[in-house]
Amino acid sequence: MPKASHRRIAALLGMLGAVLALLLAGAGPAAAHAALQSTDPTQNSVVPTAPQSVTLTFSEAVSLSGDSVRVLDPAGKAVDTGGPVHADGRDNTARVGLNSGLANGTYTVAWRAVSEDSHPIGGAFTFSIGAPSDTSVSATALNTAEADPVVAALYGTGRTVAYLAFALLAGAAAFVLVCWPAGAVLRQVQRLLMTGWVSLLVSTVAVLMLRGPYERGSGVGQALDLSLVRATLDERIGTALAARLLLLAASGVFLSLLVGQLGQPPRPAAEAPPAAEADAPRTDALKPADAEEAELRELEQRAAERPQREARLGLGVAGLVLAVALSATWVGADHAAVGIQVWLALPLGMLHLIAMAFWLGGLATMLVGLRHGLGSGAVDRFSKVAFGSVAVLTATGVYQSWRGLGSWGALTGTEYGRLLLVKTGCVVAMLGVAWVSRSWAARLRSAPVEAEPVGAVEAREPVAVAALSADPVRQAQLDRQQAARESAGRDRALTPTRAGLRRSVLVESLVAVAVLVVTTMLTNSPPGRVAQEVSAGSAPAGATAPAPGAPAPQTVPGQTLELKLPYDTKGRTPNAKGTATVTLNPVRTGPNEVHLALDGADGQPVEVPEVELAFTLPDRDLGPLPVALTADGTGRWSGTAQLPLAGNWVVSVQVRSSEIDQTTEIKQLKIG
Repeated sequence: MPKASHRRIAALLGMLGAVLALLLAGAGPAAAHAALQSTDPTQNSVVPTAPQSVTLTFSEAVSLSGDSVRVLDPAGKAVDTGGPVHADGRDNTARVGLNSGLANGTYTVAWRAVSEDSHPIGGAFTFSIGAPSDTSVSATALNTAEADPVVAALYGTGRTVAYLAFALLAGAAAFVLVCWPAGAVLRQVQRLLMTGWVSLLVSTVAVLMLRGPYERGSGVGQALDLSLVRATLDERIGTALAARLLLLAASGVFLSLLVGQLGQPPRPAAEAPPAAEADAPRTDALKPADAEEAELRELEQRAAERPQREARLGLGVAGLVLAVALSATWVGADHAAVGIQVWLALPLGMLHLIAMAFWLGGLATMLVGLRHGLGSGAVDRFSKVAFGSVAVLTATGVYQSWRGLGSWGALTGTEYGRLLLVKTGCVVAMLGVAWVSRSWAARLRSAPVEAEPVGAVEAREPVAVAALSADPVRQAQLDRQQAARESAGRDRALTPTRAGLRRSVLVESLVAVAVLVVTTMLTNSPPGRVAQEVSAGSAPAGATAPAPGAPAPQTVPGQTLELKLPYDTKGRTPNAKGTATVTLNPVRTGPNEVHLALDGADGQPVEVPEVELAFTLPDRDLGPLPVALTADGTGRWSGTAQLPLAGNWVVSVQVRSSEIDQTTEIKQLKIG
């Protein structure tokens, strides 16, 4: 390979390494895939009376444990009843009851759960009863609580190793079955297969043991806590890991059959005619007897090769089934299992993972084969397999990107999109190096004299004489001769063209490893579609929630004041979401005329089974003072509010859209 090409590849690797180093160094804790959309009471709100429970609503289903939601009073004492449950049977909610008789002040809610795609989530927020107060609890510290750094590092490493091990195991087996059956006799290829199998087994057990501490933010010492392991096995990811261990047991049997069947030399066919007879000049056509003998030898050759062909076919079918089943243990507990078009995302996710394994694992096996007599025919066959794998990766990758992003803005506006750009760059670089590898493969085809048959390298001289020799000098001499023969065989196999192809494949493999690292980071980041939907869905709620201690808007006595309070009861009826408009006149102490209007999401008046309006003055511990409302038509009410004192009042509107769906929205105003 020209030196300029070497420099370009070295520069490419340096750039990729720098990008990955910056990415890994600057990466914070893994973001969760389910996000908190709303809370009741609202985050940072001031409620006039103590609520009976705290309810959290997420962007997707979550799993709860006994301490998933904790509520702490200003002194840091727990005031919840424990045992959070899903509110009204909705699996994307968490609700915990509160003790009765709670005093006024600021309360902190700390929560931790597991999203539907198996990623742990957590955070904290505050709300106040009556009026804000000082609190000894740091909501910021609780909100930034994350997995133990050692546990997080070990867990992430285990997941990355599992991806690499699956690629090595499935790709090496596919390479041997499809491209190079004779390679099954090589110890180096057998080591590749066993390395993939053992690494996948060890990493799976490690992830299973570390999952509990990773979810709960505890130390690595809790990895041996069997109660945490049992809790993990009850989750979706635990089921997937247990299934992977069972499949690995079956894969061990498959590997023993693969090496046992293909690792045996084929049965000898009929002997060829003597060399002198074969080289003798012929002046006429083959005699009938010679033609019959040639046909017989061909039939015998086919009969000798039939057992291996049938073994390859059976092993190929079994290996494909195992590869699909193993890939499902990742896909079934990750992004593809939630969101839109799950029925399509699951099979395409498995295809994506298998294609990646065939490409990367095949590259690793070819690296070994090029030093041990891999022929140009096997290289050509793998080139076709790699081309098919790239086509599948491209098609499935485009779909996964569309499904995860949802919009062009998410490509640069979310962590998921930025990681996707890095992965795309790595894949493009990998394709460029693959093009260089194809050029080397073409040179290998055009120079068949360099394509040493595998038998020439794999053959080993018998060492029985050395083993039986009692003369140490003779023993050492035979050992040196054996080492020289092996070294000469390696030198013959690694011709200049093979060396160039091997260097190119090595670079391609390194870039592929970088792709896998970024892929692992992608699975730890919320899809751009989810991040944007959560951001859009939480904006209105955030706009209506007054922060503790924030000044109420100043009002002008004698003028009409209009307050808009967006509400969402989380129900399924048309009146479940809309805007409550409270109109107050003359906005001063004493009696005030009040009008309440409820409009749906389409701006049209909506009717609800029940609505309540009240005013509270937290600073004077006054209220709530309910307003007797009189219906003035669909979605319209009126009444009189008695506001005896000046101060920062809290307006609360409680809307019930069905028998079970209701919410309370509040807003502050200043009187006097």
